[in-house]
Amino acid sequence: MTVPTVPTRAQSPKAAEPSAARRLLATPTAGPLAALLLACVFFSFNTEQFLSGGNFSLIIQQVMVVGMLAIGQTLIILTAGIDLSNGAIMAFGGIVMTKLAVGSGLPPVLAIVAGLAVCAAFGLANGLLVTRISLPPFIVTLGMLNVVFALTHIYSQDQTVTGLPDELTFLGRTFQLGGTAVTYGSVLTIAVFLLFAYLLGSTAWGRHVYALGNSPEVARLTGIRTQRLTIGVYTLAGLVYGIAALLLVSRTGVGDPQAGQTDNLDSITAVVLGGTSLFGGRGLILGTLVGALIVGVFRNGLQLMGVPSIYQTLITGVLVILAVTVDQLSRRRTR
Repeated sequence: MTVPTVPTRAQSPKAAEPSAARRLLATPTAGPLAALLLACVFFSFNTEQFLSGGNFSLIIQQVMVVGMLAIGQTLIILTAGIDLSNGAIMAFGGIVMTKLAVGSGLPPVLAIVAGLAVCAAFGLANGLLVTRISLPPFIVTLGMLNVVFALTHIYSQDQTVTGLPDELTFLGRTFQLGGTAVTYGSVLTIAVFLLFAYLLGSTAWGRHVYALGNSPEVARLTGIRTQRLTIGVYTLAGLVYGIAALLLVSRTGVGDPQAGQTDNLDSITAVVLGGTSLFGGRGLILGTLVGALIVGVFRNGLQLMGVPSIYQTLITGVLVILAVTVDQLSRRRTR
């Protein structure tokens, strides 16, 4: 007679399933979110103005342009690429929008569309060079950075464009929300983050992007058109840079040929701090939002404390190194 075995705790399917808390802690965003909350607590105890609604609104306004650039940067880094040209593309898109609307008499809406199209075209060019000629993304986008930077100064003749129509500055206007002034640009930024969070997390396209970043060859063998997908990601990222250009123009009220010169590095910083792996295939778009807010909170909080700006840059650099170190150690543990 066979004695039935009693399932042990290790054999129990329910016990084998990780708890919701453990799954949450395992996500790439858990660490950055904890860091953001700790930073908010620290600055709230050290500055009186930090916890005000107006200050939080200001932080979002300060990070919305870099945050928008970081969305496109996240898409590219998820495919194991990188884009050093996004700040320059944004600056050129802003100049195209403003010069066409002011200097050429083109209807503002069409000028905005033209600026978005130009940014998407540069993204397409990056994607084609990476896929068709098999050039490293770092080299392609470094070269494109110089090309677009030069085109911006040639086209603008190093002149700032002023006197913009209302359609180009609309996103810089504010409305009252609970007694706090919130810009329409901030709302648009949050909406775009949520849109891409859905696309990456709940669509086949998003799963293909992650698969491409994990292993291009395996993705190809499973039937994913990796070249077409890569080109599409770079083109879509370029379009997002165009939205960032519109946000920048709306916030500053001018078309500035000097804009965006360090925003490429700031966008990479936001992506890395948000938990996205520089090796591709791992990360969340909402983590990028958290990363952008970390940079904004630290800079805002340190400024309120009277800390010189050079130390703000120093602390940001240390945070980036720590984030990449954590990512590298995490990869070693999973091998």
